[in-house]
Amino acid sequence: MPVRPTAAPLRTRTRTRRTAPARLLLAGTLVVTAAGAVTACGGGSGSDPDTVEVSFKQSTDNNIRVLDNFLADIKKQFEKENPGKKVKLVPIKAPDSEYYTKVQQMLRSPKTAPDLVYEDTFLINSDITSGYLKPLDPYLSKWKDWNQFIDTAKAAAKAQDGKTYGVPDGTDTRGLWFDKAIFEKAGLEENWQPKTWDDILEAARTIKEKVPGVTPLNVYTGKPAGEAATMQGFEMLLYGTGDGGSDPLYDEASKKWVAGSQGFKDALAFVETVYKEKLGPDVSDALDPNFATRVRGELLPEGKLGINLDGSWLPQDWLEGSGHEWPEWSQKLGLAHMPTQNGQAPGKVSMSGGWTWAIPDKAANPDLAFKFIETMQTKANAQKWYIANSGIAVRKDVADDPEYQKAQPGIKFFTDLVSITHYRPAYPAYPKVSTAIQEAMEGVTTGDSSVEEAASGYDEELKSATDNQVIKK
Repeated sequence: MPVRPTAAPLRTRTRTRRTAPARLLLAGTLVVTAAGAVTACGGGSGSDPDTVEVSFKQSTDNNIRVLDNFLADIKKQFEKENPGKKVKLVPIKAPDSEYYTKVQQMLRSPKTAPDLVYEDTFLINSDITSGYLKPLDPYLSKWKDWNQFIDTAKAAAKAQDGKTYGVPDGTDTRGLWFDKAIFEKAGLEENWQPKTWDDILEAARTIKEKVPGVTPLNVYTGKPAGEAATMQGFEMLLYGTGDGGSDPLYDEASKKWVAGSQGFKDALAFVETVYKEKLGPDVSDALDPNFATRVRGELLPEGKLGINLDGSWLPQDWLEGSGHEWPEWSQKLGLAHMPTQNGQAPGKVSMSGGWTWAIPDKAANPDLAFKFIETMQTKANAQKWYIANSGIAVRKDVADDPEYQKAQPGIKFFTDLVSITHYRPAYPAYPKVSTAIQEAMEGVTTGDSSVEEAASGYDEELKSATDNQVIKK
């Protein structure tokens, strides 16, 4: 994913999460650098009514080309099925936070806006409110496949005006990955399943004591990690506090954001403990914007990380053609769900996000762009994509397909978490709220702020980010 944060995806995920054999791409078709991508859109989108420009997030890891390869295949298919029509792929190679900024710059002008853009669900409402995206309802009402998409996935791209602005291409869930060999050396259970936060910390302390030379526990943190810190790290803690009956970030009854909660302080205290006790990576590593790439490409495959709080998409980096092939990963790594703080119901926590395909308001060829979406999102192509990028299906017909269900180790584990997962508050202020969370995390990670100071600073930032639409709890 990528996030999928950096993960994308994520997706932030946050992250760009893809595999499949790498292919040579035609020069002039793909623009490799982010700056080049913005320039390439200029003058292209409106100049040819028979060409659809598709802008997407390219991994900062040069070996990861799953999305590139998938889109290259769809391009060939689309051009074959639509004689005379062309597809111009415009990748933006950048970490998540830079990708979001560059996309917003592109969407502001008809000279730079692509016809189709890859949008993280956490940012899409901000772009909708800014008037950057076109509502897709007139297209969706005529597209029979739309009925196959699950309601929660549809809601991720629906705005407060009731209109839908994106077609989701999958979702994700999150949990704990752990190294079985490290656990054996530390004398920990092979089928480890922590029931509380304290169980996680105790396992990390045991690893630190008995297996020197490895990082006991990774929790993404700080502004450089972007949404990966917020979603993979903090929210996986925060949403496990309290009684689980209400959203700890946003109060639906009052339509206000939550400040002053004990759960927020407890989540910060967990992060503080990880870094104060040196259970996590070195602070300089943790605050490296490319650290997630190192986790997937080096630390886990090389047996240097005990426990990793992360997303369902990780195996896409290890499959054949990824450049980081690790066929033994399913034997080397174990999976455990993230427990609630004290083991209270429902006992486990997950966060879900994902990415959508959206049509910019200033797109020159919106009809052609939606036709490209239809080609991408047939059952066969969607299934191919979910499997390639280790995603969780959002089409019911794919989710029920036995080939999907057995495509990859771990897919059942992560799909089962959908029943208890949480989604971020899909409101325009969320990106600013997320940044405020990252700042609070960074303060306790570096030791520059106490938990009380970081929580107080967050409350002040929250007022600014939400125009004082805040309720104390």
